[in-house]
Amino acid sequence: MLEPGSPAPDVVLEDTDGQAVRLSGYRGDHAVLVYFMRSASCPVCNRHVQDLIRRRDEFAAGNVRVLVAVPEDRRAAAEWKARRQIPFPVLIGRGSTPHEVIGLSRKVFGSMQQSGSVLIDSQGIVRHVHGATMPTGGYHRKGITAAVQALRASG
Repeated sequence: MLEPGSPAPDVVLEDTDGQAVRLSGYRGDHAVLVYFMRSASCPVCNRHVQDLIRRRDEFAAGNVRVLVAVPEDRRAAAEWKARRQIPFPVLIGRGSTPHEVIGLSRKVFGSMQQSGSVLIDSQGIVRHVHGATMPTGGYHRKGITAAVQALRASG
């Protein structure tokens, strides 16, 4: 798992249109918050995404781009994004799940995908990282809010 204060790895994911998305591509311009859903069908994770949508003005004011990563394939991710009217880019992995790239694994005998979030500042430094096996613990709203406020204060 990533550590706050460490350089973010140069992760390359794929959006629902099949385009490569490099997290390092935001360096110098924006901070990036990536929320890793346990699954697009997880009702708890979907509530967390709805909270991110409600808070999008707060993130924009902090110069933070929000991305949502799902373990499904591109077709399933695109259908979920359209059906739920998700305004953020939705990402999938390239050859593995996006979760594995940052250290969110499958627990409970491989049956439960961990969920979590990572906030990377515009200089490519991890400012917040959180993961959990139970979906109710995968979205640390207070931690995200504190990290975004710290970015705004330092910017």
